[in-house]
Amino acid sequence: MAKCMNQVITDQYSCYHGDCVELIKNIPDDCIGLSVFSPPFAELYAYSDSPRDMGNSKSYDEFFQQFSYLISELNRVTMPGRIVAVHCIDIPAMKERDGYIGLKDFPGDIIRAFQKCGFIYHSRHAIWKDPLTEATRTKALGLMHKQLCKDSAMCRSGLPDYVLAFRKKGDNAIPIEKQHGFTEYHGSNIITGEGVKRSHNIWRSYASPVWMDIRQSNTLNKKNARIEKDQKHICPLQLDVIERVVSLWSVEGDIVLTPFGGIGSESYVAIKNNRRSILFELKESYYEQAVINCNNAANIKYSETNDMFL
Repeated sequence: MAKCMNQVITDQYSCYHGDCVELIKNIPDDCIGLSVFSPPFAELYAYSDSPRDMGNSKSYDEFFQQFSYLISELNRVTMPGRIVAVHCIDIPAMKERDGYIGLKDFPGDIIRAFQKCGFIYHSRHAIWKDPLTEATRTKALGLMHKQLCKDSAMCRSGLPDYVLAFRKKGDNAIPIEKQHGFTEYHGSNIITGEGVKRSHNIWRSYASPVWMDIRQSNTLNKKNARIEKDQKHICPLQLDVIERVVSLWSVEGDIVLTPFGGIGSESYVAIKNNRRSILFELKESYYEQAVINCNNAANIKYSETNDMFL
């Protein structure tokens, strides 16, 4: 195992403490059924003090240079015809850092980076976020009511989240069949109907290009992953989002990879849905919490699987 500082391996999950760009090289070709993750948002947030952390890139361009190494490896390890799902946002441009106030098309640049590495751009979902919550949290000039009154030329919309899906070229050898359609729904709506009708209504919600029904507070607890005096960014992805990605684009027994593991939200969902999980995480406190969350998921629902290969 290259540059692995710690690891926990079970028949349901494997967690590795280290740099994902190095660790992913140990995974064989064409074996990952699904990857789902939130990458560092370029230079927007600081996640750790490690020089290996992509979030500590010196510039936006340097981030994508480093990210491209991972994308190439993702293309190698993903099964033909299968999906890599990436959660991201538009990145605010700041006058003190970028010389202007505006937005950077981070999702668009991710799309172009994946296409350059051979992936097919498969789909995009926008996730509604409350602009008032964003304004309160970020104090963004464009969302302040006083700016509307002063000069609305600088007013802008709130920033949604996005889930971008990329498909590896080739035919999918193991169909993702759902004999009875969807039986479980994850979101804030009330889904009516039974049997096929209920499944159709769930699918209608999931197939919507804008997900208005994601429960923003439905996340794993992040408190225990913070270390003393740690002010670095940590914001787990909503479990509703991950549940939808996992149910749409994987089958039981698939290996689900999350190269930026954080506190293990993606792995948690994968394990309790009878998938196997591989998680990489660079920051020690996040890694330790991820192991706890993976173990909790394994205790919720156990599935016999083959030995992991790392």
